Amino acid sequence: MAIPVIDFSKLNGEERANTLAQIATCCEEWGFFQLVNHGIPMELLEKVKRVSSESFKKEREDNFNKSTAINLLNEVEKNKSNNNKVENVDWEDVFLLTDDNEWPSNIPQFREIMKEYRSELKNLAKQLMEIMDENLGLPKGYINKSFNNGEEGSENAFFGTKVSHYPPCPNPEMVNGLRAHTDAGGVILLFQDDQVDGLQILKDGKWIDVQPIQNAIVINTGDQIEVLSNGKYKSVWHRVLAKENGNRRSIASFYNPSLKATIAPAPQLIHIDNDNNNNNNKVELISNYPAFKFGDYMNVYSEQKFSPKEPRFQAVRAM
Repeated sequence: MAIPVIDFSKLNGEERANTLAQIATCCEEWGFFQLVNHGIPMELLEKVKRVSSESFKKEREDNFNKSTAINLLNEVEKNKSNNNKVENVDWEDVFLLTDDNEWPSNIPQFREIMKEYRSELKNLAKQLMEIMDENLGLPKGYINKSFNNGEEGSENAFFGTKVSHYPPCPNPEMVNGLRAHTDAGGVILLFQDDQVDGLQILKDGKWIDVQPIQNAIVINTGDQIEVLSNGKYKSVWHRVLAKENGNRRSIASFYNPSLKATIAPAPQLIHIDNDNNNNNNKVELISNYPAFKFGDYMNVYSEQKFSPKEPRFQAVRAM
């Protein structure tokens, strides 16, 4: 079983309706899909690979070799007879890029290249949200407006880019590359390594590899898309396996709501005709999720990221 692959260029031709339907199916049944022919210049993607890898080798690798993950794995290796595994830590080096935090400074052109890349990914995220609007029967711009605290045309939503590397691990069975979780936010756009695998999603109770495809962008929907769609689209559990060989590169960009934004199921998606009860023509309103401030959800998520997601929604319901 393979993650669906969508040719994004076909949205602009005779196959638009079919492509929209494919994306809808991916959002409803998978929560993950891969985009090819997405419009991001291939030469830019090659530059992103280069500067990200250089950043790890020149600025990050030494510190990773002294990290908690390394130290804990060394301790577990001394007690192999106990069949222990490193828990509550990930075999991952990671840093975050936003518009206002400090970026790596010793890699030539890093800032220029990543700024251009982030601009392209942000535009792609907005396109995808409009496609979700259309497929869900929502007004154009509904999801983006919700993420921007209900303000049309504003830029209050959060857009961050997480640059990760998963170095070779001498005992990959003893540690997680990245523990299983769903993503807290909205639309996630991943530029993953096209040589080293390791990313998996949980589908029908089985872990499935997200196959590396050169210069594809992997898309997944986060918890807030699940809420806005009233559960029609689901956020999906995924994880990264530690690997004995290769240094897996992973660049994930997140288009998330503003912390002040109120997130709730779209009204258009909670109206269900209830023709079977005693009151004919009665409309029953069923909302599967509470309304909440995204900042409150993030406070809960920071404590429960690797735990079942349903209690998170219950926790914000109680606030």
